[in-house]
Amino acid sequence: MKIILRTLLFGLLFVSSITDAKEIKINSLKELAKYAAENGNIITMKPGVYKLTDYLNSDSISIRKNRKMYQYITFSGSNNIFNLKGVEIELDTEIRTKLKPPIHSDEFLVTGSNNSFLGLTIRCVGTGTSPGGTVLQVAGKANVLREITLHVAGSFPYGYGDLFGKGKQKETTVRHRKHSGLLVTGNDTKLYGCKVYNRSFGHCFFIQQHPKNVYFEDCYAEGEVRSTDSILAETSGTAFDVNFKTWTQNREGEYVVTPGYMKSLCEDGFRTYGVCENIKFKNCTAKNTCGGFELRFNEARLENCKTIGTERAYWIGDNTTMINCKGDANYGPLLFVEGNNVNVELFVDATESDRLVHSLITVLGTNNAVVLKAEDKKNRKQDVPILVGYTQPMHGESMSPYSEAEVVGLHLKNETGMSISIGEKARDCTIKTNGTINENKGKNIHITK
Repeated sequence: MKIILRTLLFGLLFVSSITDAKEIKINSLKELAKYAAENGNIITMKPGVYKLTDYLNSDSISIRKNRKMYQYITFSGSNNIFNLKGVEIELDTEIRTKLKPPIHSDEFLVTGSNNSFLGLTIRCVGTGTSPGGTVLQVAGKANVLREITLHVAGSFPYGYGDLFGKGKQKETTVRHRKHSGLLVTGNDTKLYGCKVYNRSFGHCFFIQQHPKNVYFEDCYAEGEVRSTDSILAETSGTAFDVNFKTWTQNREGEYVVTPGYMKSLCEDGFRTYGVCENIKFKNCTAKNTCGGFELRFNEARLENCKTIGTERAYWIGDNTTMINCKGDANYGPLLFVEGNNVNVELFVDATESDRLVHSLITVLGTNNAVVLKAEDKKNRKQDVPILVGYTQPMHGESMSPYSEAEVVGLHLKNETGMSISIGEKARDCTIKTNGTINENKGKNIHITK
């Protein structure tokens, strides 16, 4: 009830800011596309499942292809409210194959400003693929998305995660056709209660082109996982065809799929590219994604966020603050600190698996403060070491080795019972721990049990 009241109150407040807003009821994708290009309306769409193929038939696809119109619906208007509660658009991925768009062409696009969207679901079906686009991009300014849900499919290959590379890198052994979920490029974008269920090689939520003031609250990103043992058991298919050759070396220096690990089949749950100012996450969750929150090179704030079964949970850069966040190291490391002046409060879930995990966290940089606590005061039974003065492995791949790096002025409080290894490039650090010290090669390291 509180959520409903909050949504209604938001709608009323938003409506009051629109001069002479028209209330319009629609029941087709054709009408939705029409009013998506207009301004100052309140659009309510009849609940139901709408097939994109009913709107984009073979003739219209040919016309769009000739005109290089690769988007399905573009919301170019401004100051609108779209009440799409109970509306589901069935997106046949074969449309993408027929359109043959250039790489990174997105499908539904919001270019207008000050729009509000409530309740839309987009579900990918079929066997078509995308050459690197996203289902939905929010490019305009000050748009608000509430309870938007995306079910993403349509990449090639699917079932291996990033084992064989990610795209144009020269090390790539398989050329991918990615399909991602929700991309934010517009300033002042706010997302509440949005969900991406990703069954595609691509990101769930990601941010590009340096937008400012992007806010996520109660958002959820989910992929699925598969063991490397299962991949190695294949007797045909993509992995078999390339002799299981990976783009990243394992800990033995070989470029081959290695048993004992768990791979996410999508990319990251929440990802930033480049420097994006004032990025915040509150009460958000990433499950079974490659990276949970990969926010390198950004000043970000995370509060009450959670990861479950990720390959790597949190990867943070300069001036990032994490408050009351939590996660497990079930399939891979919980935290990579790659920056300076971070302030981390992180609870470690006691969940464990039989997969190989080589570190709980790695820390490099200057003047960082990290507090690790045991969730519900339950420590893991298997020791996974905390690495002070170490880098993350190449490309964040769990199978790959770590290197040492400088860490200066670290304040670490470890209440997890996990052991600590301190590299020779660590100096002037203060450590309080209830775990053992495996080795201390650093200088001027003050350790309190």
